[in-house]
Amino acid sequence: MTQFLDARTSQNASLANSIAIPILLLNTPQLFGQIGLLTAGAGPNLRVQFKGTVSVQLPLALAGITITVVRGTLPTGPVIYSATSTFGLSVLAPQVITFSGNDFNPPLLPQLTYSAYVSSNLLGTVRVGPENFDGFVVSD
Repeated sequence: MTQFLDARTSQNASLANSIAIPILLLNTPQLFGQIGLLTAGAGPNLRVQFKGTVSVQLPLALAGITITVVRGTLPTGPVIYSATSTFGLSVLAPQVITFSGNDFNPPLLPQLTYSAYVSSNLLGTVRVGPENFDGFVVSD
């Protein structure tokens, strides 16, 4: 039987247009969420599910926004999820990007940490909110 172990939320910005954090370096990940999931009492077959939202205002040019989730606290950790969305020249309103992913059979550690990053291939991209990242861990 599946056993629920832990759930956490990282809520950086709750409302639309509540922050204005420019992405200043091209293709350089910026942390927008981090969760630490406790695994005490875990059985075999750990499974982590996560989801998140990040909103960006783009400059008037073709832009690619990449979301990356890693296991650990550094952007160089093992990549668990990565996706890039490309937006055209006609996009004027802030873009809300949502994602969900899984990590099957991660190592059994007392705590599994996951970090969510956003990057852009174009200067002038601004994180405007909302931003959140949450997840939970279960085992058999």
